[in-house]
Amino acid sequence: MGNQKYISTTALSKLMGVSTSELFAYLIEIGWMERVNDAWTLTNTGKDNGGQFRSDSLRGTWVVWPDTIIRELESIKGNNANATDTKYLNATLLSQILKVSKLRINPILSELGWLEKDRKGWVLTKLGESIGGKQLEYEKTGIPYVTWPESILSNKSLNETFKQIHGEFFEEKAESIDEIDTSFRDKFQAKHRSADGHFVRSKAEMLIDNWLYMSEIVHAYERKLPIEEDVYCDFYLPVGKVYIEYWGLENDAKYIERKKTKLEIYRKYGFNLIELTDIDIQNLDDVFPKKLLKFGIQAY
Repeated sequence: MGNQKYISTTALSKLMGVSTSELFAYLIEIGWMERVNDAWTLTNTGKDNGGQFRSDSLRGTWVVWPDTIIRELESIKGNNANATDTKYLNATLLSQILKVSKLRINPILSELGWLEKDRKGWVLTKLGESIGGKQLEYEKTGIPYVTWPESILSNKSLNETFKQIHGEFFEEKAESIDEIDTSFRDKFQAKHRSADGHFVRSKAEMLIDNWLYMSEIVHAYERKLPIEEDVYCDFYLPVGKVYIEYWGLENDAKYIERKKTKLEIYRKYGFNLIELTDIDIQNLDDVFPKKLLKFGIQAY
C-alpha cells in the first residue's frame, strides 16, 4: 500500500481514452464525485473506492485516484450498457458547452419545459424524460438534479433557443404541423395591434393580449412549442409554464382538424393548457382568472 501510485482525474481520463469532461460526468453518474460550490469533491463512495484529496499552494486542492482504479472503472462501464452507449452531461458541463453561466442553464431548460424547479433542486418533466433526461440526486444532501444525454446537443429546440440567447440569426422555415396550420397563419395576417405592441390575428386575440397586459402577466405571442414538431401556441405564460389557445372557427372543418391535431400534441407532452372560446371572450373578467388560478397564477 505504501508504494501505491495516485494520479489526477485528468491523467486518469487520458489512460482511459476519454475526455476529462466525460470522466467527470461518469464519476458523478456512479456517485463517486459531486460538484459543490464550483469545486469537484469526493462522495463517501468515491473515498471508499480510493479517491483522495491533494493540495499545494500553487494548484489548490484536487482529487487523485489510485492508478489501479482504471480496472474497476472499466469493469463498471462494462456492466453498465447505458454508461458505454450513452454519454450524460450534467448542468455544469452543459453550460460550458453551450457557453452560458451555469446559473442560467437550468432556468433555460426549465423555460423549454424540460425541468421544473423543486424546493431544493431540479426535477425532470415528462418532456425532459422523453428526450432522455435522467433524474438523480446528490448522495450527501438528497437534492435532485438531472443529467442529459449528449444527443440533446443536436436537439432543434435547444439549438434555436441558444441561437436566440447568443443573438445569432436563424431563418425560420415555413414548416408546421401540417399544411392546415400553415395556411391558417397565411390566411389570417397579424394586423391587430394590442396595447403592448403585439400584432395579433384577430380581435379576440387582441382582447386576450390586452387583458394579460393590463393584468401585468408576462406573456409571449405565437411562441413555438419546445418540441421537434413545428407547432405554435397562441399565447405562452412563462410563469406557470402555461400555454393558451383560442379556438375561434368552430364551424370550419379544416380548423377543427387543426384543433384536434394540436390538442393531441399538448396531451402527448403534458403541457399546461388553457383553452378559450368565443363565449369565454365575452366574459374574460370572470372566466380568465379562474382558469389561470388552476396553474397558480393570480391575476388580481
